[in-house]
Amino acid sequence: MSKKDKTLTEILDFILYENPSTQDEIAEKLGITRRYVTQLLQPLIKDGTVKRAYVIDLKRYEEIAESLGDYTSSKEATGNVLLNDMLLNMAKHVHSQLETSFDAVLEFDEKKANKALEMDFATNNMVEKIRTSVETIVSINQRSEFSKSMLYTEVAYDLERIGDYCGHIAKFVINDIYEIDENVLKKLKNMYKTAQKMINLSMKAFIEGKTELMEDLMELEDSIHILQSKAINLIATQMAENSFDEKERSNYFIYLFRVIKAFERMGDISVEIMDVSIEFHENIPRSTTPRTFRY
Repeated sequence: MSKKDKTLTEILDFILYENPSTQDEIAEKLGITRRYVTQLLQPLIKDGTVKRAYVIDLKRYEEIAESLGDYTSSKEATGNVLLNDMLLNMAKHVHSQLETSFDAVLEFDEKKANKALEMDFATNNMVEKIRTSVETIVSINQRSEFSKSMLYTEVAYDLERIGDYCGHIAKFVINDIYEIDENVLKKLKNMYKTAQKMINLSMKAFIEGKTELMEDLMELEDSIHILQSKAINLIATQMAENSFDEKERSNYFIYLFRVIKAFERMGDISVEIMDVSIEFHENIPRSTTPRTFRY
């Protein structure tokens, strides 16, 4: 493989897995000039292989990979391996988005809150890349199991929903003028840690097939609901001690309830991802009975 071809594959690999927003970002990461990135990508942009916002047409990409000899076999860049990598990368991004959102709350840092909201643009872009990749892979491989392939898109949308709830947490800092009471904050810290654990377990189940983690996940779900109840009771006590004539104070409680609800919903979504994992790896159809009526 020539040096030029090697650089091109590195650029395409970076686009697939890292979701860059600009050619400057690609150039900086790979240690090459932006001009050289433009030179290599321009023909691929013209023929539709690489679309603006840096989405790759996987059908054309597969043809390019084959023309570059042993690159395909060494990287295994197609099919479920590619989708797993894209989904794992999205999960890492959402993890960072949640961390940034809650750090903004802990430090009452509006700059970090805005950064967390900006990160949601990348989250949305990742969903679209996974969706189009699934459609392309299904069209390339007619023998693929369509229903199973579509579950990748379902998990990606679940991660996007978690990203949306990260936004609710970040907006608390932007919309409010009060810092959170220390006792309530302790409960939120525990909810945050529990939500992160639940997201990690559910993604581990889907990516690695470790569906036996379901029991651990359900224990964490019980924990997050208990924490939610305790946090709500603390806030209810504080509300009783404050006058609702104070509009700003009233808004504070409304936004705080949204933060608590955001963590609780992240836990619920993690359970939904686990259900998808069981369907995917064990071929067990999910129950049509709502979870609240199963026990």
